[in-house]
Amino acid sequence: MKRIFEVAPWNVVTHKLDKENKRLQESLTSLGNGYMGMRGNFEEDYSGDTLPGSYLAGVWYPDKTRVGWWKNGYPEYFGKVINAVNFIKMNFLINGSKLDLYTDKISDFTLDLDMKNAVLKRSFIVEKDGVKVKFNFERFLSVAQKELSVQKVSFENLSDDSVEIKVISSLDANVKNEDANYDEHFWEVLEITDDSIIAETKPNDFGTPRFTSGMQVGYVTGLKEIDHTVDKLETSKTFVANLESHEIGTIEKRVAVVTSRDYETVDDLRDAMEGISAKVKDVSYEELLSAHENVWDNRWNQSDIKIDGDTDAQQGMRFNLFGLFTTYSGEDSRLNIGPKGFTGEKYGGATYWDTEAFCIPVYLGVSQSEVSRNLLMYRYNQLKGAYINAERQGLKGALYPMVTFNGIECHNEWEITFEEIHRNGDIAFAIYNYTRYTGDKSFVLHEGSKMLTEMSRFWADRVHYSKRNEQYMIHGVTGPDEYENNVDNNWYTNFLARWTLKYTLQILGEVSKDQFEKLNVSKEEMDHWQDIVDKMYLPYDEDLGIFVQHDGFLDKDIEPVSSIPKDQLPINQHWSWDKILRSPYIKQGDVLQGIWDFIDDFSEREKKRNFDFYEPLTVHESSLSPAIHAVLAADLHYDQKAVALYERTARLDLDNYNNDTADGLHITSMTGGWLAMVQGFAGMRVHDDGTLSYKPFLPKKWNSYSFRQVFRGRVIEITVKENGSEFKLVSGDPLQIQVNDKPLMLK
Repeated sequence: MKRIFEVAPWNVVTHKLDKENKRLQESLTSLGNGYMGMRGNFEEDYSGDTLPGSYLAGVWYPDKTRVGWWKNGYPEYFGKVINAVNFIKMNFLINGSKLDLYTDKISDFTLDLDMKNAVLKRSFIVEKDGVKVKFNFERFLSVAQKELSVQKVSFENLSDDSVEIKVISSLDANVKNEDANYDEHFWEVLEITDDSIIAETKPNDFGTPRFTSGMQVGYVTGLKEIDHTVDKLETSKTFVANLESHEIGTIEKRVAVVTSRDYETVDDLRDAMEGISAKVKDVSYEELLSAHENVWDNRWNQSDIKIDGDTDAQQGMRFNLFGLFTTYSGEDSRLNIGPKGFTGEKYGGATYWDTEAFCIPVYLGVSQSEVSRNLLMYRYNQLKGAYINAERQGLKGALYPMVTFNGIECHNEWEITFEEIHRNGDIAFAIYNYTRYTGDKSFVLHEGSKMLTEMSRFWADRVHYSKRNEQYMIHGVTGPDEYENNVDNNWYTNFLARWTLKYTLQILGEVSKDQFEKLNVSKEEMDHWQDIVDKMYLPYDEDLGIFVQHDGFLDKDIEPVSSIPKDQLPINQHWSWDKILRSPYIKQGDVLQGIWDFIDDFSEREKKRNFDFYEPLTVHESSLSPAIHAVLAADLHYDQKAVALYERTARLDLDNYNNDTADGLHITSMTGGWLAMVQGFAGMRVHDDGTLSYKPFLPKKWNSYSFRQVFRGRVIEITVKENGSEFKLVSGDPLQIQVNDKPLMLK
C-alpha cells in the first residue's frame, strides 16, 4: 500500500513532484471523455522516468503473436491500443534554456485532478539561470464536444529583470508504445501542414482495419508567433513573450481530434476536423469549460454517492465513478471498456469479461438502459468472431473471446485464453441481468436468443459425459481464480454452463415462432441440453458443507492467507508460478463469484459456509476480487470485513494496494465501490419478478451515506443514517419497492 496523494472529497491532489513515483502520479491523474484519453504526463518533455500516453477509443493495432511453442488454435495476432499522435506536446524555453522538471529547481509544486469537473491542473515555480517563473497548466478533454482537447498555460515572471519565454507547441507522430513486441512506429503520416497532421496506422498482415487519425490545432494567445517548422513526423509553432517583472503570458491550445472510425475518407476526416476547429475558434476558454462542466454536473447529480464521516471512503468512491465515466459513456455500441481504459498500455486496451460481470451491473444503476444495451449489442455484433473462436478449438457454436477488439480472440496465453471459458456464461448472465433489471425483453427475445443459442451449442459440445459417474463434466479449464490452471470441473464454470443451457431453454420457450425458426434448434438438441442440465456434475463436500472450487482443491495444504509472511505479499510478485499453483491461495472470487451472481438462490447457511472457507484463502490480487467479497460480507453482516474490503476496492489504485498502478488504473474494477455500496451496504437486489428491494445497514465507521439509482425510467434517492433509512422518488412514475422485506410505495 502506497498513498502519494492527499485525501480530499473531490480532488486527487499533491504538493510534491514525486520523481520516484512519477508513473504512479501519471496513472492517478489520467483524463478521458470516452472518445479519447491520456495519462497525466506533462505537456513538456521530462528527462526522468515517465510513461507518456494518449489513446483514441477503438483505435488499435495487431501485433504478431510470438510464442516459443506454437499450439493449434493460437490467435495469429495480439491486439493492442496504440499510443496516439501526441497532440498535447508543449515545450518551454526560459531565456533560451529548456524547462525540465526532472533537473530544474522547482518549488510550490501542485498537481490537482479536479474530479467534479474533470480538469487536470498543475502549477510550480521554477528557478533557472538566475530567474524565477511561475507556471500554471490546465487541461481537459471536452465531454460537450467529444473531439476537442483544450489546454491553457500561463506563466508569470517573478524576477526583477525581464524574462523571455518561448513556447514550442507541436503535433508529434514520433511516438511509440512501450509495451510492444518490437521497437517500431505505428503511425505513417499521410498529410502534414503547419497546423494539422493526418496519420494512418502502418499496414498489417492480418487483414484487420487500418485506422486514420486527424488532428488540427488552433491557438488563442497574445504571444507573438515567430516560427513554424514542419518535418516528416512533427509540426510545431513557436511563440515568444518578453515578460517584465510580474507580467503574465497566456497561451491556449485547442486540438480537434477525429478518426476514420467516424469518417470514411481522408477528405471527410479533414473536413470534420476543420469544422470542429472553426466551431470553437471564437469561443472563449471559459465558455468551453462551462459547457464541459455542465455535462459533468448532470452526471454527478444522477450518480454521486455521498459518504459522511469518512473522507478516505468518499474520495475512493468518487475516484471509482470518475474513472468509469472518463472511460465509457455508452453512446457508441462499437466501443467497450478496457481494463486500463485510457490510462496505460497494459492489457492492450481490449475487451475482457470484466464488462459483463462487473461493469454492466453498475451502468444499469447509474445510466439509462440504452448504455447497457449498447454493451450487449457490442457482443452481438461480434458473434461472427465468436464462431471463429469455437471453430479453431474444433467445437460447435460460439466461444466469446477472452480478449478482443473485433470478436476474434487476440490473446495468446493458453491457460487463460482457451481454458477460461466461463466467459461464455458471464455474457449469458449479462443478458439475463439486463433483462431482469430493466424489464425490457426485446433484446433477449431477438439478438440475445441468438447469442444464447450459439453459446449453448458451444457448452453442449465442450462438456463430456462420464459413464463411470453418469454425469456431465468439463475438464481442462481455468476458472476466475487464475492461480489454478488446467483444472477439472471448476465449480463456477460447470455451474454457469448448466445455468446458460437452462436459461436458453427458458428463452426458447418465449421467443416468437419466427425467431424460433430462425434459430433452427431441433428437439434433439434441446433434449440434449436438458439432459446436461439434469446431470451436470458440481463438486461439493458434505463434511464442510461447501461447493468445492474444482476437483482436487481440498487435497492442498489448506492454510489461510494470514499465515503468509507479509514480506511475501503480493505472492504474484514474490513466488514462482509453480509455488502459486501448488498453494491453496485464490487470486479472486471463484465459487464466491457464482454465489454473488445468483445471491438470491443460495441459503444463508450456504453463503456463510462458503464465504468463511474461501475468503481467508483469497489474496485479492485481482483488482476485481474485493468488491464481490465486500457484497457478500455485507450480506452476512460482517461489518468490519465488509468495510475493509470496500476500502480495498474503492482505494485500490489511490493506495496502490497491489503495487501495479504505475502502468495504468484498474478501470473495470472501479465498479467495485458502487457494487460494495449499493449491493453490499444498501442490500439492493432486483428479483426475478422485477421487485426492487433493499436491506440497508450503516457501517460503524460512517455517519451516513446516500446515493441515487436509475431503475426502469426512475431515479431513486436512498439515504442511510444511524436512525434509519429514507427513500425518495426523484423522478419517474410511482414505484413499490421492498425495504427489509416490507412494501414501500414511492410516489
